[in-house]
Amino acid sequence: MDDDGDDTAGRDFPSRLAELADWPAPEEPSGPPTSVSTPVAEADELALARRGFAVLLGEFRRTAVLVPLDGRGSLWSADQNGVRWICAFSDEAALARFARGQGDAGREWTYRTVLGARLLDVMVPLLKVPAGVALDAGSDEGMLFPPVAGVVPDAVAVDLGGMQ
Repeated sequence: MDDDGDDTAGRDFPSRLAELADWPAPEEPSGPPTSVSTPVAEADELALARRGFAVLLGEFRRTAVLVPLDGRGSLWSADQNGVRWICAFSDEAALARFARGQGDAGREWTYRTVLGARLLDVMVPLLKVPAGVALDAGSDEGMLFPPVAGVVPDAVAVDLGGMQ
C-alpha cells in the first residue's frame, strides 16, 4: 500500500479505539431481576453511553487514520441511506481486511494519512451533503461518527438542520 508521500509514512499510530473495543461487556446478572428499570436508571445509562462515545470521539479526533483514495484521487466514501460516509481505517491491516471484503485485495490501495479531527471538521463540510466517518468499515470493531452536533461542525449537523 502507498502512503501518498505524507510525512507520517512508516510510523505506527497506535489507537486506543481498538483497546476500548476489546473491553468485555458487562456480565448479565443471573436469576430474577433485583430492581425495576426506572427513568432515573435509564437516564444514568444514557449518560454513561454518551460519556463512552465522547471518549471514543476524542481519541478518534487525536488519531491519524488511513483514508484510501478512489480512482479519481478523492477520499474513498460510500453512500448509505442519504449519508455519505468517508471510509477511514485505524491501520494497514484494517484497510487490507476491507480490501479483501471488497474482493479487491489484488490491487495496490493508495491512501492518505489524515487526522480524525481534520476529517470531521474540514472534509465532511466540503462534501456539501450529509456526511460522517466510518472507521474500520466492515469489521466487528468498526465505529460510525455520524453527521450530528458534537461530532461534526454545527453548520453541517443534520440534527441542527444543516445539510438536509
